[in-house]
Amino acid sequence: MKTFQDITERLEQALAGISFDELNISDEVELVHAQFKRAKERSDSSDDDLFNDLMSVYNSSSSANVDPDILRRLSEKLQLVTIYDLNQESLTLHEMASGGDPGAIVEKMSMLLKRIKDFVQTQDPEMGAQASTTDISPKDNSACPAIPDDFRCPISLDLMKDPVIVATGQTYERGCIERWLEAGHDTCPKTQQKLPNKSLTPNYVLRSLITQWCEANGIEPPKRSAQLSNAPKPCTAAEHNNVVELLQKLSSQNLEDQRGAAGMLRQLAKRSAENRACIGDAGAIPILVSLLSTTDVSTQEHVVTALLNLSIYEENKARIITSGAVPGIVHVLKRGSMEARENSAATLFSLSIVDENKVTIGASGAIPALVQLLSNGSQRGKKDAATALFNLCIYQGNKGKAVRAGLVPILLELLTETESGMVDEALAILAILSGHPEGKAAIGAASAIPVLVGVIRNGSARNKENAAAVMVHLCNGEQQQQHLAEAQEQGIVSLLEELAESGTDRGKRKAIQLLERMNRFLKQQSQAQAQAEAMAQVHAQAQAQALALVEAQAQADMQAERSLLPTSSSHIPD
Repeated sequence: MKTFQDITERLEQALAGISFDELNISDEVELVHAQFKRAKERSDSSDDDLFNDLMSVYNSSSSANVDPDILRRLSEKLQLVTIYDLNQESLTLHEMASGGDPGAIVEKMSMLLKRIKDFVQTQDPEMGAQASTTDISPKDNSACPAIPDDFRCPISLDLMKDPVIVATGQTYERGCIERWLEAGHDTCPKTQQKLPNKSLTPNYVLRSLITQWCEANGIEPPKRSAQLSNAPKPCTAAEHNNVVELLQKLSSQNLEDQRGAAGMLRQLAKRSAENRACIGDAGAIPILVSLLSTTDVSTQEHVVTALLNLSIYEENKARIITSGAVPGIVHVLKRGSMEARENSAATLFSLSIVDENKVTIGASGAIPALVQLLSNGSQRGKKDAATALFNLCIYQGNKGKAVRAGLVPILLELLTETESGMVDEALAILAILSGHPEGKAAIGAASAIPVLVGVIRNGSARNKENAAAVMVHLCNGEQQQQHLAEAQEQGIVSLLEELAESGTDRGKRKAIQLLERMNRFLKQQSQAQAQAEAMAQVHAQAQAQALALVEAQAQADMQAERSLLPTSSSHIPD
């Protein structure tokens, strides 16, 4: 610990010599410096106290010789306050011993657990009946805490093992939502909104929170189902023959056959992962791609939607890209019917989940077409366009293209149209763009400060966080004085103080950064005002002195003139 503290102090000293504002270094580096500074200044003796308490128990010959206050402190600090906690710790210790840990250490730890258990039982005699139980499951233990609602799958109501996010932003257990989708449903079970696409994104943050909660409460973290392969079961011979027949019709020159086959493939690809794999394996994707440019509206809608459904299967993503589908999808995005444009945008989002595809799609001319759909599309079209743009703009090379396509003014307009239901999406995209020089300049030029301050005042917790993140980028660099002054006029200081107190973790960080910059700005303004007042006072004193000199000179001139006048008349009248 001492070595770690020394390293922390040296890092803080090194960072202290950097002028963050002048060099325009990332805000996160400045935040790290502030954290190192706080760590250096903080004196925490809790680890030393814990060590001393442990040594006191280890060195005692029997439980009778251990101070009960020490056992109480250890029970609380080590979070071993119930018999269930102690049983779980015993099981873990047993597993460690099986793994070859040194015997002396295991013996000491076992002795420590026994003494704490004896202490806990003396504090609560009713728990004595449980003491002989070596493995109490959470279901059998009344002291086991209730599972937070956010950790339960909305479908099964069980603790989630593999949480995934659907297109509406809701999170479900992977197995539950996959069964829902494979049953032919195209809506979000919780919100009943129609899903623009069926992609499932792992919710790594929630999975980590669930694991931490389980460990903190003595519950074994849920284990994901073993998945040897994501590949679905192979289709039957009959199913394969059916797909082949549809592909023959799709390849014919008869428009009715093409339309009917495309519609059937669209429906089959929607129903199950097995169908999506079967259709992809049969070679349908190149044929579907060749029909993206068809002039028949219905066929084009079926084709692009079939590609969307097929893209949910990971192997088909690569097939769609290598078949050269992106230019055709962009063509539909620009010129197709509204339904075709919506599903084209959703397809681009699905494909862009793979990072390499972000580059390919960004270079295809898709971004201006998505910006256009975001501007004048249907409600669903705007949602699809926003989702695709967000994903594409994660890649740095696409941010400038989005800005040059006119994305920023449209996003700010959506922020002011709360009835559009696009505030969340617009702010999330702005937060990404604000870290890019072109994006930052465009946001500043669009008079965004009042809008962003309004979001920090009235928005949701996540929107306040994103608005503050945008403000952090705006209030840095050449225009920061101008933006800080405007934000101050909008009354942002009290809003930031509230956000720093009760916002999300990221929101708190951004609010603290902004407050620090605002305080520096106000201090500079105060100093400048004081200097101006001092200069004005000096100027006034100089003017007064000059006026006094003029008056004194005038008095002297008058005295001189009077001295030239005769004292008596020398004129003799007639």
